[in-house]
Amino acid sequence: MRIAVISPFVDRQHGTERAVAELVDHLAADDKDEIELYAQRVSDINLKTESAAGRNGIRRINWHRVGSLAGPHLMQFLGWLFLNRFTRWRQERTTRKRPDVVFSPGINAIDADVILVHAVFHRIAEMQQSRESGGLRGLHRKLYYALVCSLERRVYANPRLTLAAVSRHTADQLSHYFGRNDVSVIPNGVDGDHFSPASIAIFRERYRQGWKCSPQDFVLLLIGNDWRNKGLNTLLQACSTCKDLPIRLLVVGQDEQAPFRADAKNLGLTSRVEFFAPVQDVRIFYAAADLLVAPSLEDSFNLPVLEAMSCGLPVVVSSRAGVSEWLVNAEDSVILKDPENARELSEAIRMLASNSSVRGAIAANARRTAKKLSWAAHASELRKLMAKAALAKSAFTLPDKSA
Repeated sequence: MRIAVISPFVDRQHGTERAVAELVDHLAADDKDEIELYAQRVSDINLKTESAAGRNGIRRINWHRVGSLAGPHLMQFLGWLFLNRFTRWRQERTTRKRPDVVFSPGINAIDADVILVHAVFHRIAEMQQSRESGGLRGLHRKLYYALVCSLERRVYANPRLTLAAVSRHTADQLSHYFGRNDVSVIPNGVDGDHFSPASIAIFRERYRQGWKCSPQDFVLLLIGNDWRNKGLNTLLQACSTCKDLPIRLLVVGQDEQAPFRADAKNLGLTSRVEFFAPVQDVRIFYAAADLLVAPSLEDSFNLPVLEAMSCGLPVVVSSRAGVSEWLVNAEDSVILKDPENARELSEAIRMLASNSSVRGAIAANARRTAKKLSWAAHASELRKLMAKAALAKSAFTLPDKSA
């Protein structure tokens, strides 16, 4: 099967991009498909490696570099929509071959056959309405969300489009906003060898010392962008009531730090909170941490939760995160009923920080749960969906008159 995969970036440093990288790698390794990858930037993937799997020993991933436009994100996105379609058209004209199926992780094209939804922008836009968003930045964000929401209405409502979601939480949103009740749920996975207790052990002492964390410190970790949505405000409030404990907080991601630094200062937490930009190997943060905290207000999945569990870390996770559907409260995780309740969160942190036996039991169970969610299973289920969509597409495709 010839599969066109469309994603602006593909790497193993971000959530959706990592999912695409894992999908492409697993599809190519099976020697059943030829992958035509359309992206502006690709890293952390071996496009051509000697293998027993690929045709003539070469993995069948063909990267077609898509150009980009400079300017605000809105203009970049519009340029991406046009340029990836033009690049695909040009490739089809040159080779006289069309893909059997076009796959996209989210809104990257209006002509995709299969889309795996990682986020519903209708819901994100609703949440943004409750926030202050003045100035040019706020106007730009509103225009961008308006465009993506318009595309969602046009694309997701098309009954010929095969839709999948990374969680039932997201599938329910697709039903609510677009009347799609035929959405398959295919959860993200995790590489249990790359994210494991053994793989992070070598980093722990080095990075804890580098970040001035003493052996007695209980280190909390929050990973993700859009820190307000990730629940950082509530987490800071919760930490302010646990000052009697040797708590440190590491915050990793891309967002405007100033307002959160100000909140930390007002709560007397300046010396306890550190902010970090994303790095190539996120395992250094899992290695330094004792607990991953993810009190998201809204999350289609939250991949760092699964990665932390695979590394043998206990996790506190929001009931509004899709990943919670595969977890069991008080067994392999602590699931927050109300992620905006600072008291509930502080009680969870205090319990895990002060009770090593409970912490150890939850961490061990977390590792076992994480093993049930693999990228191999993720790719297998998606491929089945693509094959079904390709068969349905062929029934609507007119015969080539030039043949």
